[in-house]
Amino acid sequence: MAKLKAGIVGCGGIANQKHLPILKNLGLFEAVAFCDLIEERAIQAKKDFGSDDARIYTDYHKLLEEDLDAVFVLTPNIAHAPITIAALNSGKSVMCEKPMATTFADAKAMADAAKANKKVLTIGYQNRYKNSAQYIRTAVQAGEFGEIYFAKAYALRRRGVPTWGVFLDAEKQGGGPLIDIGTHSLDLALWFMDNYDPVSVTGVTFRKLADQKNTANSWGDWDPSVFTVEDSAFGFVKMRSGATVIIESSWALNTLSVREACAQICGTLAGADTMDGLRINSVKHGFQVVEKPELKLKGVDYFEGLKESHEYREHRVFYEAVAHGAPLTVLPEQAMIVTKILEAVYESAKTGKTVYFD
Repeated sequence: MAKLKAGIVGCGGIANQKHLPILKNLGLFEAVAFCDLIEERAIQAKKDFGSDDARIYTDYHKLLEEDLDAVFVLTPNIAHAPITIAALNSGKSVMCEKPMATTFADAKAMADAAKANKKVLTIGYQNRYKNSAQYIRTAVQAGEFGEIYFAKAYALRRRGVPTWGVFLDAEKQGGGPLIDIGTHSLDLALWFMDNYDPVSVTGVTFRKLADQKNTANSWGDWDPSVFTVEDSAFGFVKMRSGATVIIESSWALNTLSVREACAQICGTLAGADTMDGLRINSVKHGFQVVEKPELKLKGVDYFEGLKESHEYREHRVFYEAVAHGAPLTVLPEQAMIVTKILEAVYESAKTGKTVYFD
């Protein structure tokens, strides 16, 4: 397959830990241009992952003047919308990291730009590509759960505060654990339900542990003086159909119910969750049944089958969409509803009132 020319905007942690190694190993995209506000980062990214003649920029507008097929937007959250819209308007397709944006208005503007320019736009909700998620989605579409009327989105860490980059900066990120990891779980819950029509959101946020020291945090003690986001957040979402979704997210919470990128759905025929592998619960032949599908590809004893992570699948789907017009797994119209709900949780927490949508 012919490689597509890609530009990288943002050469920090998510670029180096996720996207750039996959781009290099998968071989479907050639990274020919790198941009970062810190030039040294872009130079190092080119050295590690780029072509020999890749160009370096500190201004993404200059990068967008290049002849590129796609742009990967891997910046702090606040910059997702302006860079993505500019890239789409310049005729490039875009993969933007999650969350889509910090406001619904920005997310909708991104989706509108993709439609107006007839370009591909997808968002980095890679957990959809996991075998467990694909199984649930297929079963939902086959009607195996009946009417899905309740769901929970889990993104709970006991002590997992990211202490690097701008994660703790409310201005640049738009929030803390809710917008960072809660967004993944909420995306899964809505996708499993196939329901993107919220009518109201009630939310609360807490900053209760952020000023503590000797925290036993996974990445070392955080600096309370720069910890300007919540350390936990919770939301209750009512859908127009009457279905409800509960969101639980934390970086620091005194809980043993630790789970991340997990969702649970309850329907009239069956339920499912991804908290211990994949579990399907139902009643069969008069008995309560729990099924755990075998999701690992297996062949004969000496052949384990195709090994490809869900992050690789994410990039492959994006490639096929850009190169051949194949369907996306993560649609911008879906991702913008995730942002709409997240924004409403923060607004409700701020005002103490339920947010209602028309």
